[in-house]
Amino acid sequence: MTNIPEDELREPLVAPAKASDEARVAPPFGLAEQPCDAGMPLADCAAATDSHPAAVTEFPPSIPERPLFQYYMEPPARRPVRIPHFGHLMLLLLLILAALGILALALGLASYFHLFGWHLSAKAATDVGLNLISELVLYFVTFGFGLIVFPLLWNEGYFQGLQWRAEVVRSRFQALEATAFTCFGLAILDQILMPGPANAPIEKMIQSPGAAWMMFAFGISLAPFFEEMLFRGFLLPALCTACDWAAESIKGTLPRPLDASGHPRWSVPAMIIGSIAASIPFALLHVAQQGHSLGPFLLLIVISLILCTVRLTTRSLAASTLVHASYNFLIFFVELIATGGFRHFNKM
Repeated sequence: MTNIPEDELREPLVAPAKASDEARVAPPFGLAEQPCDAGMPLADCAAATDSHPAAVTEFPPSIPERPLFQYYMEPPARRPVRIPHFGHLMLLLLLILAALGILALALGLASYFHLFGWHLSAKAATDVGLNLISELVLYFVTFGFGLIVFPLLWNEGYFQGLQWRAEVVRSRFQALEATAFTCFGLAILDQILMPGPANAPIEKMIQSPGAAWMMFAFGISLAPFFEEMLFRGFLLPALCTACDWAAESIKGTLPRPLDASGHPRWSVPAMIIGSIAASIPFALLHVAQQGHSLGPFLLLIVISLILCTVRLTTRSLAASTLVHASYNFLIFFVELIATGGFRHFNKM
């Protein structure tokens, strides 16, 4: 037994604080700064807190956790570069030169070893089959190189970079076909006003039904496809971009913004200059087949300007390709009817 009272061994009783008082005295993380001092009584601190408008609990917003390996799953973002620009056009020309080298090597080997009974001669220059095969080799080798090289530079597909956009053909088919008929009408008017020579080189190449049918098939399919890819797919955009870049450099202005798909929007002067500059080599490429006559040359300039307008207004390379192929079809179809199925060439 001890004389010490048991009550003195117990801890003094402290009245439990209310939940609201605990929140005011020891606010959790995220509370605004409280107006309570360290030595302020609890009742005064509570009164001051009730009258302070900043004493509102604010929790930090939750940050969503990124999925695992999200960085590797996302495709790399393409830099805002206007494509195809002049550097891409120069690269295409290098690919064409490489394809020409391969073609020359193949023709040389075929002539040396007399493959398929073929050899180099002056007559071979007007051989339709040989010319078409040579063009096909040149086109497809260049096209194959382009399918490999340009997507690596553009960070997008080859046809997407050239704005192929086949859906435009489906939505504007009638208007595009009407444009092709307009081009055909201009060709008839040019033939009346400024006819070409009677014995043009292209007429000498199709003096047999087989050669005519080959030219017909090639002229409405592969020829417009590859020509539009070169002149309206690469050359025209590169020239328009070069014009805008030169104007921006002289004036010291910012580059024109890209559209929603990441492709350039050219100014009207750039599109006019680019269309004219792209039409001249297009006409020069074909005028040799017409005997370097002025009438067909001017017609080719106008036809090319129309094709450039279709390409720029629709922003679709497929649209200009359809107009080009349809125009060629109408030209060959009239010759097909006039010669009785490519059998009577004296009626041409």
